[in-house]
Amino acid sequence: MTAKLIIIAGVLLIAYAVYGTVQKARGKARSSCCGSAETVVPKRVEDTDESHYPFKYIVSIDGMKCSNCAANVENAINASGDTWAHVNLGRHRAEVLSKKEKTEKDFIQALNGTGYKVAGFEQVKA
Repeated sequence: MTAKLIIIAGVLLIAYAVYGTVQKARGKARSSCCGSAETVVPKRVEDTDESHYPFKYIVSIDGMKCSNCAANVENAINASGDTWAHVNLGRHRAEVLSKKEKTEKDFIQALNGTGYKVAGFEQVKA
């Protein structure tokens, strides 16, 4: 009897996961952790020639929980126009290429009002 209940519970969990995935793919999921049912798309950086970005930074970010969070952080950092960020959600950090030298304060300002916080900052030698 217990084995049957476990199997039924497993089937229900799988069905619920499939349903949620389909709803998300159709854009009808109730919400993400960011409070939006919409998928946030990272904005494309126009200049993708890495040689134009002589500075490299690793910025640790607190508060990211989903791919929408990562896209929001990328968009906030890239909004300055002289940066090219790639967020690694699993490592909770942004790898940022920049045309100009940056300070930790620059990244704090870029994320101001987004709900995400700079938890660490490191300039990487190119």
